[in-house]
Amino acid sequence: MTVDVVLGIDIGTSGLRIAATDQANALKAMSVAPIAAPLGNGGRLWQDPTLWWDALQAAFKSLDLTGLTVRAIAVDGTSGTILPIDADGTPRALASMYNDVCEAPQLALIAAVAPRETAALGSTSPLARAMELSGKGTRILHQADWIMGRLAGRFDVTDENNALKSGYDPVARQWPAWIRETGFDTSLFPEVVPAGTRIGTITPGMAAELNLPADTAIVTGTTDGCAAFLASGASEAGDGVTSLGTTLTLKLLSAKPVFAPDFGIYSHRIGDQWLAGGASNTGGAAIAQFFSKDDLSRLTPQLDPDHPTGLDFYPLPKPGERFPVNDPNFQPRLTPRPADDRVFFQALLEGIARIEAEAYAKLGELGATPLASIRTAGGGAANAAWTRIRLRTLGVPERPSLSEHAAVGTARLAWRGLGHVN
Repeated sequence: MTVDVVLGIDIGTSGLRIAATDQANALKAMSVAPIAAPLGNGGRLWQDPTLWWDALQAAFKSLDLTGLTVRAIAVDGTSGTILPIDADGTPRALASMYNDVCEAPQLALIAAVAPRETAALGSTSPLARAMELSGKGTRILHQADWIMGRLAGRFDVTDENNALKSGYDPVARQWPAWIRETGFDTSLFPEVVPAGTRIGTITPGMAAELNLPADTAIVTGTTDGCAAFLASGASEAGDGVTSLGTTLTLKLLSAKPVFAPDFGIYSHRIGDQWLAGGASNTGGAAIAQFFSKDDLSRLTPQLDPDHPTGLDFYPLPKPGERFPVNDPNFQPRLTPRPADDRVFFQALLEGIARIEAEAYAKLGELGATPLASIRTAGGGAANAAWTRIRLRTLGVPERPSLSEHAAVGTARLAWRGLGHVN
């Protein structure tokens, strides 16, 4: 007897990962394949999309599905990576990467007509880059769309999350009229459907090539960032996920969307809920300017989270903050420095915890569902003393994370496409 599973495919910046999960979200198999770095020149970043497909084939070859029956597949990709294709899906140029800096004329056209709340603004705007590519194919797809299209044999659909930075309006659920005012033909973009929508069945050729069942469903996926949030297991409004890395990144599932361009905040639509997020410049980089990894290993066991230092620090690696304060000249607050390194280190962690709490509170002030629980990702998640400091400051319970692999989050959407919300 075999176990039914779905596959979540995560296309990252340096590799592709496949996760097979059962209906309880338990990981049953996983494989990884590398992807060569993009080509760069003067801020422009391009990649041959055939590298993604080569990585997918390599990952399938090393994926052990013994005793497992694949029922569905969903794909996530880097947010804002796009490519022009012909009607049969053949790429007509190199893919423009998510961090490819586009040309000023297209940016100016968008800035002249776009509402401030759209996610299509900024120097790496996918919409602006799509305008550059509009004469090179019959359609312009996002990275995940193209992989999904090759599996399903159709290249005319995308999901609401990948479409967001291309200018899609997730509230009205349509490509807005203002895009046409830029001169761009929105018919070049695919039809948009909710993430987790079944859009077809794997083609016979793909089923044979990848050794998958002929009735494997193909389901719309999401972006890599949304997939990482879903991988945590968060599912209820008020569930927050904090990533403690070089910087501090927060995502909050909300019953209502938040669009606050002054803070770089927009919301992805996931079912009938919204994923709002923000990022502070505080984090590991602010700590690393004072302490080495060896210092942190030595000082961490000495932390005393039940006795706060009383110091009011705002750790930043340099002046400038994005969220919960939007001020390019915002100054770090790191004095007076205690003579005891343990006290100084703890005061830095307390400061970051306060920033985290203020950031979630700001999301609530902007209209999001108030924070009700927290999950943690990133290197700082392993610091138990810091976790106790944060939980006391946040005032909400901690929940265990399901996984840190975005592919697992995308697999949750594959199950949704089969009618199972888990």
